[in-house]
Amino acid sequence: MNLRFISMFKSSLEKIKEKLETEGKIIEGELQRFAKKDEKLKGDWDTKFPHSDSGTGSQMLEDEAGEVEEYVTKLPIEYSLETRLKDINLALEKIKAGKYGKCEKCLKSIPKERLEAAPEARFCLKCAPK
Repeated sequence: MNLRFISMFKSSLEKIKEKLETEGKIIEGELQRFAKKDEKLKGDWDTKFPHSDSGTGSQMLEDEAGEVEEYVTKLPIEYSLETRLKDINLALEKIKAGKYGKCEKCLKSIPKERLEAAPEARFCLKCAPK
């Protein structure tokens, strides 16, 4: 293998690693705004249920309904961010193990352009779920 190619690949891989680490920190920050890490399940987050101690009677019912609506709205956001964070962490583990850049389905190399655009990609475009 060409020494220049290896050097170029290592440089690209380092940039991809930095991008993954930065994106992971951003996502964790977003999650921390409304969720907490599950201490029992690694990589799992739980949306916090909002609590307000205001009002009585019908005002209290309205407040509680609003809390439920807010909680239900945040659940799919949490799931989406959590899934993306898991993919990022998996990609970082693959980089560390020297197994990054291979499609999990066909085992062929994922094109560099795809990895630069979506560094957490687990599949080549041909095998990616539609």
